[in-house]
Amino acid sequence: MLAEDDRAVRESLVRALTLEGYDVIAVTNGAQALDALRENPPDLVLLDVSMPHVDGLTVCRVLRSEHNQVPVLMLTARTETSDRVAGLDAGADDYLPKPFDLDELFARMRALLRRAQHHGAGSGGPDGGSAELLTLDDLQLDPAGRRAVRRDRELELSRTEFDLLELMVRNAGIVLDHTTIYERIWHYDFGPDSKNLAVYIGYLRRKTEHDGSRRLIHTVRGVGYVARVGPT
Repeated sequence: MLAEDDRAVRESLVRALTLEGYDVIAVTNGAQALDALRENPPDLVLLDVSMPHVDGLTVCRVLRSEHNQVPVLMLTARTETSDRVAGLDAGADDYLPKPFDLDELFARMRALLRRAQHHGAGSGGPDGGSAELLTLDDLQLDPAGRRAVRRDRELELSRTEFDLLELMVRNAGIVLDHTTIYERIWHYDFGPDSKNLAVYIGYLRRKTEHDGSRRLIHTVRGVGYVARVGPT
């Protein structure tokens, strides 16, 4: 499903997506998007942030409040980090600023659809591991139930956030470079200029450290990130 109020952008994307082999449901505002999602659930949602009546962030929040885990890719002309964080906070799985290259859009769509299929098959997370509990300090992850708990408080994580946290915890103590993380989580390396990973890492830190808990995800400058127990 494509939700985009700009007619030129919407019609252009519908043509491109159709040529790429997708069946497209196109709507022009957030209210129509919610109706369409409930009547004819899609495999993937392309969601413009700035729409009339109900904006994209609200649509995403409503979906997640209804426990609808359909993959959501946000499309927006807003490029500030705070805007990206707002999209992730609403429950989006990925975020693509306008203007964007169609090849990158298609790559991100394929990655989200592969991940949705992967989890639907019950394969146990981004590394195909078993359903055992994963523990790092006072953080516990249940890959089978896709739940994360710290200090007896359940963390509200999007699909991407959970996958990233699981990957880091499974490889605790090992420095994972940017390329490895992109390939394992997004199945696509967006290159050195992409800020997507940094945004997700920052957001995971906010959720795991909000009550003063010690940091678990650390930056290794020039290389990537590592999960380990660190100072508060």
